[in-house]
Amino acid sequence: MNRRDFMGWLGVGAIASSLPVAIAACTPQSQQSSTPQTIGTLAELDQQGKLFVELASGPVLAIRNPANTEQIIAVNPTCTHRGCIVEWQGDQSAFVCPCHDAKFAPDGAVLGGPAEDSLALLPITIDGESIVVGGAA
Repeated sequence: MNRRDFMGWLGVGAIASSLPVAIAACTPQSQQSSTPQTIGTLAELDQQGKLFVELASGPVLAIRNPANTEQIIAVNPTCTHRGCIVEWQGDQSAFVCPCHDAKFAPDGAVLGGPAEDSLALLPITIDGESIVVGGAA
């Protein structure tokens, strides 16, 4: 094998060996982890009116359900229109996107605005005073 052929095969080998990394980088990852994670306490939720936490698996926004304050609702607050982070507006009982005014009901359903898809609801459990997101619903 001459030097030119060797360098050609070396280049092909380099490209082929980096292909799995490129594919993994371009593959969409799961938005939320199924591993249960504590995002705060009931006292913190009641004091602040909402809990916003950035987990390694993505953002979480938890509120008390306005229709049943014994129930906690958690959503991925990433707007389904352009990816902005929605804010809970208690006076409107809605999640509102600050970028394009998309509105979502407490259960994540679209109420209006340019968004067409609902916010993702996340499984929530209460463990004593801790609010836990992830795992089985």
